[in-house]
Amino acid sequence: MKIVYVFGNPLVREDSLPLELIDKLRKEFPSLDFKEFDTVEELQERELNIIDTVKGIKKVELIEDIDKIITDKIYSMHDFDLGYNLKLLKKMKMIDKVRIFGIPMNMDKKKAFLELSRLLRKV
Repeated sequence: MKIVYVFGNPLVREDSLPLELIDKLRKEFPSLDFKEFDTVEELQERELNIIDTVKGIKKVELIEDIDKIITDKIYSMHDFDLGYNLKLLKKMKMIDKVRIFGIPMNMDKKKAFLELSRLLRKV
């Protein structure tokens, strides 16, 4: 069974949609193991499948080239986001492949589920 890590913050409306979709995704894709995840430091697999909110996109997108992820300068530990951590894991040769199923901020829940389901079926 493939693991799909679902990131998000239930306390921040703009970042909670991936978590709100977990139950429906589990019913729609019983062969996938959707795991709610918060700390990237605990990722152990060499091939990662991730669902997360992505700022600046208009539709659900599959991101496989993590070098295209824009990261800001690091001023404190709060600046270590998913993109930065994935780039660091890649540089340290701790991961081989990453698929990020990016959901736009503030997207309609039903639309997000439909677009995400289409992408998950293709992969």
